[in-house]
Amino acid sequence: MRFRARVISRGYAEGEVIVSRKPVSFLGDVDPESGVIRDRESDIFGESVAGKIFVFPEGRGSTVGTYTLLRMKKAGCAPAGIVMVRSEAIVAVGAIIAGIPLVDMPEADVLEVIESGDHVRVFAEREGWVEVEKR
Repeated sequence: MRFRARVISRGYAEGEVIVSRKPVSFLGDVDPESGVIRDRESDIFGESVAGKIFVFPEGRGSTVGTYTLLRMKKAGCAPAGIVMVRSEAIVAVGAIIAGIPLVDMPEADVLEVIESGDHVRVFAEREGWVEVEKR
């Protein structure tokens, strides 16, 4: 299955997906040294986003989340790519400065179509699209 999405941060990434159906703040919800979700209210508490394609609805929280994404990239524990329902400035700028491919506003309801464990390719160049292989 393949669908179009808006490009926010250019690049290509592929890998296993982790899906959160709740908004995420990179400052506080994610351990910047390991990529593990530490927010006990999260539907993916205790799981790692490191090296995975991270799918979630929207970001929330502090502008420091932008730099947390960059810190995660330098520590080797950032997501390989990000697919959001709707991005906002904090995550968008973080992905851009960290060089993490990010697309949003997909044609499909990604929170219904994609499941954790699926394999996804994120193409974010002139045109953006997401390709999903069900597990």
